Amino acid sequence: MRTSKRDSIFQAALHVVETDGVTAVTYESVAAASGLTKGGLLYHFPSKDALVLALHEHLAERWDHEMINVLGKDPDEATQDERLAAYARVSARSATGPELLLMLEASTDSELNKPWRRVISRWIPDPAEIDPTDPRALQKMVAYLAADGLWLSESVGAAPLPPELRAALAEHLARSVADADELPSNEANQ
Repeated sequence: MRTSKRDSIFQAALHVVETDGVTAVTYESVAAASGLTKGGLLYHFPSKDALVLALHEHLAERWDHEMINVLGKDPDEATQDERLAAYARVSARSATGPELLLMLEASTDSELNKPWRRVISRWIPDPAEIDPTDPRALQKMVAYLAADGLWLSESVGAAPLPPELRAALAEHLARSVADADELPSNEANQ
């Protein structure tokens, strides 16, 4: 399958982020990395801001598709627990440098954060709806937070984990979502 121009532009922009950082993404740097002209970039993205937002959307969609592939069905047909388990399994893949830099950038920019929030909101429980006295809900939130930690661990310089261990940890987290239902409920504690 032939790579589209937009995909080539995204790959070039990610290369720029990886080598020179997020602030280095300009029409000139991406044009040089992609082999396109600045006019060619303008055809696809009317502004640098539009290019950067589209890059965030592209990465968020790619992440969403990874989780859909792991889930094996439409997320709307899955339970919240099945979606969270798929999220945990995808965490076995560590963040790339460009992904991490772009997600950090998005954390302080509400517009850039929208694609990431849109994806994550369909895969994890809404923290605002978690009952802090419910051991089952707490266990599921621990699995979510641990999955994020696994995903991030190598990206921030922690000791690299052997691939088999990363996969086993991700699977353990996914199983812990289902195992949470074995914990006593709130009603049993009252």
